[in-house]
Amino acid sequence: MFKKTFAPCPMSVKALLMGVSTAVASLAMVLPAVADSFPERPLNMVVGFGTGGSADRLARIMSGYISEQAGVPVQVTNRPGAGTQVASNYVLNVPDDGYTVYASTFAPYLTNSILTGGADFSVDDFSYINFQWFDLDLIAANKDSGYEDLPSLLEAIREERGQVRGAVVQGSAGHLMVRLLLEEAGIPQENLNLVTYNSGGEARSAVAGGQVDFVSISAQGSEGIREFLTPLAIVSDERIEQWDAPTINEALEPMEVEVPVLQGSMRGFAVTSEVERQYPERFEVLASAIQNALARKEVQEHLERNEMGGVWVGPERSNELMRENYQVFEQYAHLLN
Repeated sequence: MFKKTFAPCPMSVKALLMGVSTAVASLAMVLPAVADSFPERPLNMVVGFGTGGSADRLARIMSGYISEQAGVPVQVTNRPGAGTQVASNYVLNVPDDGYTVYASTFAPYLTNSILTGGADFSVDDFSYINFQWFDLDLIAANKDSGYEDLPSLLEAIREERGQVRGAVVQGSAGHLMVRLLLEEAGIPQENLNLVTYNSGGEARSAVAGGQVDFVSISAQGSEGIREFLTPLAIVSDERIEQWDAPTINEALEPMEVEVPVLQGSMRGFAVTSEVERQYPERFEVLASAIQNALARKEVQEHLERNEMGGVWVGPERSNELMRENYQVFEQYAHLLN
């Protein structure tokens, strides 16, 4: 089979984290600006996925600490659907007053809802306060499926049309990677029975329970189902300690196939761009509350116990990363149509 060569992906993990400080414990505490006594009532934190997924778990852990820093309760509500488009539209249609905070896995879901989901908004309609959790994707089979490596899984999809079932979250990097794998291996897309879910929790439950044969999903959020999985590949240029699996292109070497290494997930918090434009002081209060929460040792320990990221990159870098993500995924969006 012809082996294709790709230019290095501009959103590799090393490039992604360039300039990101992981020394969160040394962050200086930032005092919120005086902003017309904001907030004076509870904040609504809208999660773009169902309960149990990585974004939901992150929101629920952080909401309590953000509440302590902001001085008001933070209510978490889930609005799943259409690859986060339901939540995005909701956030864009409530008053732009700073009382609604959007918690989600913004990359790649927001990007793909624009590129392939027919969304009538853009990435610039949101101001990203902070991306605190960056994750790689894992391709793993149910331990009882019989698949021990990625080539055997792909050959089964090639030979047993419609018999192999896979799980992905709609519009995710894992979703796009599965499509890319089939395309580069010369396997018709319709050969795979691919089931899409609205949350990582649902997709993980499906593979852990044997309803599907494999899953392509964020690695770090999959620790809880490790005992049910046979890891086949990590979507990265380098192996990682957490999972005993080859990198994606190492796994594909026997097939003489190579794929671009796509960025995984970027999770964090945002508001509409109109909030920052109309109420810059309120935006700063929200940013300070999140930054101050992340600077606390007990918060970092809580996140670490739950296998979650807790870096502070700030609004400027978060917005840059979101635009870079959009440019990269634009190259491959046709595979999700």
